[in-house]
Amino acid sequence: MVRMQRELGSVVVTGAGGQLGGQLRVRGGDVVRPLASSDLDITDPEAVDSVLGELGPADVVINCAAYTAVDAAETDRDRAHAINVTGPANLAALTAYTGAHLIHISTDYVFTGHADSPMEPGDPTGPESVYGQTKLAGEVAVRAGDPSATVVRTAWVYTGTPGASDFVATMRRLEAERDTVSVVTDQVGSPTFSADLADGLLQLAAHICAGGSPATGTILHASNAGSCSWFDLAQAVFSEIGADPARVLPTTADAFPRPAPRPAYSVLSGQSWQKAGLTPLRDWRSALAVAVRA
Repeated sequence: MVRMQRELGSVVVTGAGGQLGGQLRVRGGDVVRPLASSDLDITDPEAVDSVLGELGPADVVINCAAYTAVDAAETDRDRAHAINVTGPANLAALTAYTGAHLIHISTDYVFTGHADSPMEPGDPTGPESVYGQTKLAGEVAVRAGDPSATVVRTAWVYTGTPGASDFVATMRRLEAERDTVSVVTDQVGSPTFSADLADGLLQLAAHICAGGSPATGTILHASNAGSCSWFDLAQAVFSEIGADPARVLPTTADAFPRPAPRPAYSVLSGQSWQKAGLTPLRDWRSALAVAVRA
């Protein structure tokens, strides 16, 4: 757990009702000021000004608020745009005016998903889903509204808590309900444990508040190290809970058609994170073991 010093100011977490926001709330202690969507509608500029107008240069806003229903976004475009583009733009306008620092969370979906090596922040983007398109537009809006803002892209975030809806939690549930589970082998990425990502973001916030951070005004990639397919991840979950990984059967994405295309390759390079002087996130397999046993 990362502990920030009180003199560094407060860390406001928007979207605190989600899994990453929840981890930031828990792991950041009393420095974190959590704001769920019921506390602050970031799509309303007047609400943003009213709730956050007192912030100053010692404070950080970590924007975890997002429209993440990837398939629903294909038809719910206006709502996805409001939350993923208009909302972040409102926050950027606020931090630019007050001098507070903005860390905006983005996603691997801004890329085409057709790369064959870990992706760097400067690699060409080309989202194929409405969700990805709105997240990329949100990045652009944030950097235009507050050039000092830091965008952090991540991928395959999970908490793994039984009863949750993320992939790891879903595999734990399905192991108890089914004899076998079919999972795709042709989508590869870097599973990211939300607690590790939260610790990394809190370290980033502390570095930015201290001044002179090379992360200020940049795009960074943050995910657990290494890569695997969804099939590999599912087998690893089964192994961690003492189940036979052979009960996970391989299949392809063609067997599970969905409204929105998923990236075939979502591996993010961690070089930008390390070059910013931040602690690399541990290997995904080690992180999974901790998540499942937590």
